[in-house]
Amino acid sequence: MVGIELSRLDVSEEGFSERLDKLLEWESVSDTKLEESVSHIVQQVRSDGDKALLSLSNQFDRLNCQGMNELVIEIDELKRAFESVDDEVKAALQVAASRIKGFHERQKSPSWQYEENGVLLGQKVTPLDRVGIYVPGGLASYPSSVLMNAIPAHVAGVKDIVMVSPTPDNVRNPVVLAAAYLAGINRVFCIGGAQAIAALAYGTESVPRVDKIVGPGNSYVATAKKQVFGQVGIDMIAGPSEILVVCDGKTNPDWIAMDLFSQAEHDESAQAILISPDQVFLDNVKKSMDRLILGQQRSRIITNSLNNRGAFIKVEHLDDAWEIVNRIAPEHLELSVEDAEQYLSRIRHAGAIFLGRNTPEALGDYCAGPNHVLPTSGTARFFSPLGVYDFEKRSSIINVSDSAVDELSRIAALLADKEGLQAHGDSARYRMNKK
Repeated sequence: MVGIELSRLDVSEEGFSERLDKLLEWESVSDTKLEESVSHIVQQVRSDGDKALLSLSNQFDRLNCQGMNELVIEIDELKRAFESVDDEVKAALQVAASRIKGFHERQKSPSWQYEENGVLLGQKVTPLDRVGIYVPGGLASYPSSVLMNAIPAHVAGVKDIVMVSPTPDNVRNPVVLAAAYLAGINRVFCIGGAQAIAALAYGTESVPRVDKIVGPGNSYVATAKKQVFGQVGIDMIAGPSEILVVCDGKTNPDWIAMDLFSQAEHDESAQAILISPDQVFLDNVKKSMDRLILGQQRSRIITNSLNNRGAFIKVEHLDDAWEIVNRIAPEHLELSVEDAEQYLSRIRHAGAIFLGRNTPEALGDYCAGPNHVLPTSGTARFFSPLGVYDFEKRSSIINVSDSAVDELSRIAALLADKEGLQAHGDSARYRMNKK
C-alpha cells in the first residue's frame, strides 16, 4: 500500500493562495452522463410509479421482489429490531436520541404578532405536513443519520415522516431499523438511489408524496435531489465530508492524526486539513499517521483521501489561521488550542465548531446533540446545519384597521402607479375614504 504523502503548504511561501484554491477545488456531484441517467430514472418513476420502483430496486439492489409489499417495513418489525439489538447499543441510541432532542427543542421558533399604528403584523410558524428522510443502506449504514434527520422533524411537529433506505441483497441493518423505531418512524420503504428520491418527490401508489426531502446519499441521490428541487424542498446538495483542525502544537499528535483519519475514512474524496504554527508538531502528526494507519480497517480509503485532498498548512502565528479558516468555510472545524472559546468570535464560516482538546468531531457525529448534517464544499458561507427550522415554514400576518387603511392605501396606490400596475393601485384606492 502506498504511504501517506499529503500536501504541505506554507502561508509564507509564494503561490500559497493559488495552491490553497487548487486544494479546495471540488467537482460538482454530477456530470452530463450522470444527469441524463438520473433524469431517465426520475421520469420512469414519475410515469410508472410502483412498477418502476419495483423494477429498479430489483435491478440496482439485486433483489427478487414480486410486489411493493416486500419493500415495506412496518412498525412491528421496527419494534422487533429495537428489542433485538444489544442492550449496550440500545442504551447508546437512547442517550444519543435524548441529547439530540434536547438540543433541537431549543431551536423551535414561536409565532409572534405586534400592533403598530392600527396595523397588526406577525408571523405564523407551522410545521411541514410530511417529510421524506433518505438513509444510506448496504455497506454505508448509518443509524446516527436516522436520529439526526428524524428527531428535528418530530420536534418541529411534522406529523408524517417517510423513511427510505435501500437494502442491497435484501440485507436489513437491525441497528438502522432500531434507530428508526426510537426516532418515531412508523414505516420504512426499502428503496434507494434516484428512484427513491423520485418516489418521494412525485409519489407512487405506495409511497406518499412529501413536502421536503432530507438526508445524505451518493452522487445519484444528490443529483436526483437537485433535479426534483422546486417540486419539493431539499436540505442541501452535500459534497464529500471535511474536517479542518487548528492546533497550537500542544495536543497529543495521535489524537489529531486520528481526528483527521475520522473524516478521511468516509470517502476517497473526503478532505482533512491541519493548520498549525508549529513545524515540529506537524512532523509529529505525520509520524503518528504513518504508525496509526496500520491498524485502520479503512486504511486504503484514508490513505487515498489524504493523498488526494489532505494537507498540512504551516502558519507563522495562530492568528494567521483565522483568515484561512473563513476562506475554507469547513464542514467540521476543530479548535484544538488553549482557551479555544476566545477565538470563537474570529470564526465566521463553519458548519460546526468543536472547541478544545477534548472535543473531537466524532462526538458531534453521534451523541453531542447538535446536528451532524452540515454544509460542505464552502457552503457554510451561506448554509446552516440541519435543524428544526428546516421543517418549519413561516406565514406573514397582516391585519389593517379602519384607522390605518387610508394612509397605507395611499402609499400602496402611489407606488403601484409608478410601477404601471393600475389594478394594484385601484385595489388599494377602493379601500380609501370609506367614512
